[in-house]
Amino acid sequence: MALILYFSDKIMLMNTVPAAHRPFHAGSMFLIVSLLASSCWSGNDAKEEQIRYETSDAATDPADTTNSISGTGQIPSNPQKVVLTGLQQHRLVTVYRQDTVSGRTYYDDYYDERDPHYMPGLDLIHGYHLLSIAHYDMTTEKLDRLFDHPVLVKSLYYPSFIQDSLYEKPVNRDYYLVSVYDADSNMDTLINKKDLRRFYHFNASCTERTQLIPADYSVERSQYDPRNDVMFIFARHDANHNGVAERKEPLHVFWLSLKSPAPAKRLY
Repeated sequence: MALILYFSDKIMLMNTVPAAHRPFHAGSMFLIVSLLASSCWSGNDAKEEQIRYETSDAATDPADTTNSISGTGQIPSNPQKVVLTGLQQHRLVTVYRQDTVSGRTYYDDYYDERDPHYMPGLDLIHGYHLLSIAHYDMTTEKLDRLFDHPVLVKSLYYPSFIQDSLYEKPVNRDYYLVSVYDADSNMDTLINKKDLRRFYHFNASCTERTQLIPADYSVERSQYDPRNDVMFIFARHDANHNGVAERKEPLHVFWLSLKSPAPAKRLY
């Protein structure tokens, strides 16, 4: 028997089956997971996440991911953490927005954002004013950004640093999954939660990006199926093409194989 708990905009499942009988690693007890990471933690409810979108022809340095991010004007930001992935050669850097008054990054007011083994073989970082993710190759000593302009990253799934298992078999992932607001879809000059939320797959070296859900959808939540090792993704269709996911518009379900992620297939 399982109990589903709803709080904030995450959906988590607490398994009441004794640990000895669980089919996978205890750290992977979440069978229902959400692509929505809460942005309303203590004291931050009034600080709405948004980026003013401005087109510019000015050249930018793609290697500059510290102190400011250009592309929509200079946004004060700081690198917060080097993320240790399960791929020894590959490391990620999270870059958060900096408060122009206090000089602190928004990360400073945000408690531990990492969920280890959120799904078997994948750790999760929730984003709050997470503007950029950089990839560094320890072998080639090359740094690249996953996005060429500031975005609002909501969820970053990456290979677990500590070995994980599913049904007592080792699970190894060699990719990243990112849910993100990355475009001003409703054309109001802002990138924020009113826009469509996209879901991408990146290969290990972040040289290839694949959009997993059609562009006229906004992802809302997901559910994990351990028997098939797939993720079910609930996404709302922007049927009237106004760039906003409205409650009156249809909610569809897609499924994504975590063994070899490719554009998700519609289930419902």
